[in-house]
Amino acid sequence: MYTEMSPILAATSVSVAQTAAAIVARPTGEYTEHDIRGIIVPAYYELCVPVGVDPVLAVAQLIHETGNLTSFWASRPQRNPAGIGVNGRKQPDRPALLTNWAFNTQRNQWEMGNSFATWKDDAIPAHIGRLLAYALPKGAETEAQRNLIARALSYRALPDVMRGSAPVLKQLGRAHNPTGQGWASPGNDYGTRVAETANRILRTTVSS
Repeated sequence: MYTEMSPILAATSVSVAQTAAAIVARPTGEYTEHDIRGIIVPAYYELCVPVGVDPVLAVAQLIHETGNLTSFWASRPQRNPAGIGVNGRKQPDRPALLTNWAFNTQRNQWEMGNSFATWKDDAIPAHIGRLLAYALPKGAETEAQRNLIARALSYRALPDVMRGSAPVLKQLGRAHNPTGQGWASPGNDYGTRVAETANRILRTTVSS
């Protein structure tokens, strides 16, 4: 079972099919079963496993951050898997420069955040590489990990001080991160909530 102290870097025996089943068991917004079973979840495993990230935790964070893919930021054309660059900035009027702004049709306002052209080649690499950057101190990466981190941080930078500051789920929350920053703010129970979602994936059964 997962807890807030579960490490981001870990192997899993949970299958792609089981992880996908946990998502499709609930409403998924505009995303079809094929999108989830055939594209999104397989891409998470393809990227996570070679670099040592637990794909169950990564997908659990996706589910938690996006309301099981129903949020505005998860929908196309944003495809933002985990609130990357969504910093709370908002305004009613169209920004003069549209870079990293999108009009949130659910809340009827302009909001700042990253949008990604594809799930497999952009959004998911940005997510996994960013998790790696939080989990690993600079210089402790393998070549594959270093390359994915560089790719992720090309979408949105991460200060060097935050590298390796969150090897476990709990420290992704600003309240528990030694730098005083974090993925979620304030994030008091962020690790616990992601762990609870991961445990729901573990409890999901796959029909034959």
